[in-house]
Amino acid sequence: MHAIAGLNPQGLVPPQKGLFHPATFHLGNGMEVVVVENHRAPVVAHWVWYKVGCADSPIGKSGLPHFLEHLMFKGTDAIPPGAFSKEVAKQGGNDNAQTSLDYTAYFQLIAKDRLPLMMQMEADRMANLRLVDEIVYPERDVIVEERRQRIDNDPNAQLHEQMSALQYLHHPYRLPVIGWMHEIQAYTREDALAFYDRWYAPGNAVLVVAGDITADELRPLAEATYGKVAPRGTPERVRVGEPPQLAERRLQLADERVGQPFLIRSYLVPSFASAGKEHAYPLEVLMEWLGTGGTSELFRDLVVEKGLASNAGGFYRGVSLDPTMLRVYAIPRPGVGLDTLESELDEVLARVVRDGIPADALERVQRRMLAESVYDRDSLMGASRYFGACLCSGLTVEDAEAWPERIAAVTVDDVRAAGALAFNKRHAVTGHLVHA
Repeated sequence: MHAIAGLNPQGLVPPQKGLFHPATFHLGNGMEVVVVENHRAPVVAHWVWYKVGCADSPIGKSGLPHFLEHLMFKGTDAIPPGAFSKEVAKQGGNDNAQTSLDYTAYFQLIAKDRLPLMMQMEADRMANLRLVDEIVYPERDVIVEERRQRIDNDPNAQLHEQMSALQYLHHPYRLPVIGWMHEIQAYTREDALAFYDRWYAPGNAVLVVAGDITADELRPLAEATYGKVAPRGTPERVRVGEPPQLAERRLQLADERVGQPFLIRSYLVPSFASAGKEHAYPLEVLMEWLGTGGTSELFRDLVVEKGLASNAGGFYRGVSLDPTMLRVYAIPRPGVGLDTLESELDEVLARVVRDGIPADALERVQRRMLAESVYDRDSLMGASRYFGACLCSGLTVEDAEAWPERIAAVTVDDVRAAGALAFNKRHAVTGHLVHA
């Protein structure tokens, strides 16, 4: 058997530490900068991340960070409304933005020689956003329509939204990223500007640039653009804690538009940054084995061997500031009831808690995960997303770079303990999506 590239044939620990080997520095106004070199093409991915997301929405204004993301394209004194993306396209690049529970990010993928212009434009809207009623309220209507299309017209999306609201009774992760409809409809221009003034400051931002550039080349550009933005204090992110979950929670969403029943189970588990984080890397390994792809345990058992499901799997998102969710799911084949499928799913999870992961399966999964991380180094956008999400979710660059070593160090006992912690029905929310 050939050894996988990048791995030590005598063991699982990679001989070379780290993933992307970035350079880092800070500007005088507090802005953190991460540079990932990749010189295969004269292109760079330019991202600005703000450490604020929809879990930081003001009370009664759920989804306001997502609304502000839209409004950030609506102009400054230097760049008229709608001109930002047009200018990026004119320069041969593309741009977009994204909002999550823990962060908001803006990016451009652009030729290296156009990077100074992108940095100038992004720094401008960090400090000089201008909003008028004629811009704000039509954009609010856009968000209303977006919610109708993405959530209200999709029973599956509604189920996932209800699952999160039921998983978290108190913590703001219960809120939908896009916001609740009645609160979206009440947004004002003043709400958006107050949120912008509160959180959009260089000391609360992370600049990540990946591509054909070095830190020595980037530093003067960053100082000439972002470095000119005046420092401004931002509040500490204070999140209320989630009380202990004492009993299983269940819901059934029935809708006449449902053509395919669906079973999903969600568990509240530690993240890489929360209490219990020692279980996070074992949980990631566990879910790679249990729920990822056509060779996973759930797929093998429920789809291949028992023929009860047309699909089955699961996932864990450990990059999260606070305790996160681990989810498993299954889609029944025609004639199979959700109760029957759920019973069989419970059997698989009980076996995981009882027996853990076989040693040979653990080694195989670790090797696959570590090998795939080698290919991740080719992606400019992937590297940018990785560092931005980590740094906005309570992790450091050192934490992000230590991922291969920490995955390689996971043991059979670690995975068994993580499974026993995770698959406790007292921490679970079970959802059924059925035809009305």
